[in-house]
Amino acid sequence: MARTRRYEVAASGRWWDPEDGRWLPSGEVHAWERGMNQTVCGLSLNRSQLSRFPAVTWTDVLPESGGAADAVRRVCPRCAAAAGRRGADARPGRRRTNPRP
Repeated sequence: MARTRRYEVAASGRWWDPEDGRWLPSGEVHAWERGMNQTVCGLSLNRSQLSRFPAVTWTDVLPESGGAADAVRRVCPRCAAAAGRRGADARPGRRRTNPRP
């Protein structure tokens, strides 16, 4: 059985949310896997000066989710393609109805 990947968030900025009492991502966000030193699109976290947000999942920063996406300005298109847009109104995965033999 294939392992499902869990993506956290790395962002170019951060802001304090007084209601939740925690830091949330802002600016440009990228998908990041825990234990890796780079984003899904290949940017180095340290050299790009990206902040890690391991408590924030990838689906929370998508604008259609409304979760932690209040201050997000741009979602990296390469990370979105790799991690997927699994929001509430995301398109279903492609499914062939009559595959060839």
